[in-house]
Amino acid sequence: MNLILSLATVFGVLQGAHRATATVVEDFNHVERCKDSLYMGTPPHGIIETHLRKICQRYANRPRYVTLYDPDKRVPVYSAYTFKKTEGDRRVDYPWMYEPQLAETDGDGNMLTFPTGYLHKKFEDSQAILDDYTDVVLYERGQLNPDQHQSDPHDRAATYTLTNVVPEMREFNRGPWRSYLEHIRVRLNNYCRGTTYIVTGVTTAGHMIRRHNQDRVAIPEEVWSAYCCTDYDRNAPHDVRIRFPSQGAMAKNAKESNDVRELPVQDLENFLKTRMDVDQNLQIFYDNCVSPSPLPLYLHHTI
Repeated sequence: MNLILSLATVFGVLQGAHRATATVVEDFNHVERCKDSLYMGTPPHGIIETHLRKICQRYANRPRYVTLYDPDKRVPVYSAYTFKKTEGDRRVDYPWMYEPQLAETDGDGNMLTFPTGYLHKKFEDSQAILDDYTDVVLYERGQLNPDQHQSDPHDRAATYTLTNVVPEMREFNRGPWRSYLEHIRVRLNNYCRGTTYIVTGVTTAGHMIRRHNQDRVAIPEEVWSAYCCTDYDRNAPHDVRIRFPSQGAMAKNAKESNDVRELPVQDLENFLKTRMDVDQNLQIFYDNCVSPSPLPLYLHHTI
């Protein structure tokens, strides 16, 4: 009996270890370092997640950022990551990858490079694949966590998974949105002294990329983003300082009238309440990105 109990205990431990490394998780906090991509370790609050999947984007045996993924629409709802100071150059020689854990539970939890040959249909059913974008002329693969906001080669490689990608109109992707990402990169490089947490997502309205007469990948109506940096340069110029500690942005994913508009995060949240499946308590950053106040000295000995 003791031997059976011991074996059962070992089996349970092994199962728990397997769950700890799986990329698709019940809670971002259940995987070591996964929550590091989120301000105060807290994901956006108020998004209706009935059928959505939480992905701890894992590459080279390490969590890199997190994504809330819609397997029905085969696009991310958002990706959340920490900004790394970088020169902003873009690499285009990384291979595109997919997320095995959306379709099966075995493996080590790392994203994998698309094979040159056959990919089992179970993966195609759970997420977008390269063939979905092959014959699409109007749209490009737009990263929600962009490689130019990362510096470490492994962090940059990890952005090249289709679970981090949405179809963006070519003119938008190469025009206003690329300019916005560069503008934010320079601002955060120069004026954020601590860690910047960024959440970038999309809204959808039913338009889909079709392949073989089937709806495959949702086309975003809008792309939105918000950053939170509580440790910033208080001596920055006024027009920069007013955009800290947090700022939001949104734009139409369109060929024209696609300028990116910056706005307070609370205004962005109010807009998203009308465009996404969320409740009225939507909050992108914990406590609206208000830095926790240190305890007054006279309270330190009373707790």
